[in-house]
Amino acid sequence: MTRWVRAIGRGWVLTDRVPGPDVDEFADASEVVAALAGPHGGRDTLLAVQHPHRTSQALAQGLSLADALPAARQALDRLRASAYRPVADVVAPYRVDGPDGVAVGLLCLVDSAAVDVHGRSWVRHSEEIYPQVVIERAAVLAGLGCATSAAMLVPVINGEQLTAAVLDTIDGLGAPVVSTIDSDGRTHRLWLLGPGAGQDAVLATVAGSPLLVADGNHRVAAAAAGDRSSLLALVTGGPALRIGAIHRALVSTGLTSGDLADAWSRAGVAVRQGRQLDPPGCPGRVVARASGADLLVTLPGPEPGEPLPRIDHGLVERLLIADALGIDPAGPHVRALPAGHPAGPQVDAVLQLAPVPFADVLAVHQQGRRMPRKSTYFTPKPRSGLLLADLTE
Repeated sequence: MTRWVRAIGRGWVLTDRVPGPDVDEFADASEVVAALAGPHGGRDTLLAVQHPHRTSQALAQGLSLADALPAARQALDRLRASAYRPVADVVAPYRVDGPDGVAVGLLCLVDSAAVDVHGRSWVRHSEEIYPQVVIERAAVLAGLGCATSAAMLVPVINGEQLTAAVLDTIDGLGAPVVSTIDSDGRTHRLWLLGPGAGQDAVLATVAGSPLLVADGNHRVAAAAAGDRSSLLALVTGGPALRIGAIHRALVSTGLTSGDLADAWSRAGVAVRQGRQLDPPGCPGRVVARASGADLLVTLPGPEPGEPLPRIDHGLVERLLIADALGIDPAGPHVRALPAGHPAGPQVDAVLQLAPVPFADVLAVHQQGRRMPRKSTYFTPKPRSGLLLADLTE
């Protein structure tokens, strides 16, 4: 049996409810800070363990992440003693059903640094990353020695075989060990499968294909950056994964729709004003929602020799944000905003982009390219905190 995909040697499974706010609800650090300052965001919550330097206590004391990690380890110990029970040598067949799709897969450990006989990575990034986010996530993983959230990986080939294998396994396991509904109405169910022929067979199916990162590029990079490259992952082929839109929000810029229209027109971009415009349904257009009016932006066509398919997010960050507005797309004034998430009071404008077709994601991967950072929003995702994995083995 290959060791690049393996069982969780030492773990902890949830016994009741994930302690504290729903970890997966928050897309931005400011939202995490606000949630941790709320009535249910105390230090003994999974959210506080993952973001110890963003708790009210840490901010009041001016603690760095390194300063805050010892208290986070103690809080994690208390959570594992009160809200979890230990498990050993298990994989976890998993199913999530929601209004945004269905995912059936296997929670297991994956070696994010493993390569095949040709030197190609078994786990392949789909998007560019923010280096500072990777540094922070790597520090948390190293400090805790425990994975509390799973990346979502999809097989490059034979996803249907994985779905069938996991469904067959679930049929023989009876009632789930964990069944919970998240804040968006998705039902998450998790089973445990111990050592034996069944576990070996489903792990072999997972290991039969390279894996593309659907969600968690920063988590994968953080794992690879550490002393140990083990990664907790849900490997899933669907059967009904969806890619939602993920937009760009302009934060604390003071810009109005008139300012945006003037700047983009000077840059030679076609802009038309409107009211209550529908979000773009296909690539090539952007709808900007700001005070004053909505703007419909038609992006220029591909340059000669430009790799295709083109992913709009890269052009929007370069042309509309960096060149026309003089704003650093990786800086504090630009935020990735998944469709359906609240914009927040400091957001001046939301640049709505169309969802990226899955065929385009695969085509970019096959060409050896990476998607622009935060350009795909795969759903439904696994819920954090249902199964924790020791990474110190």
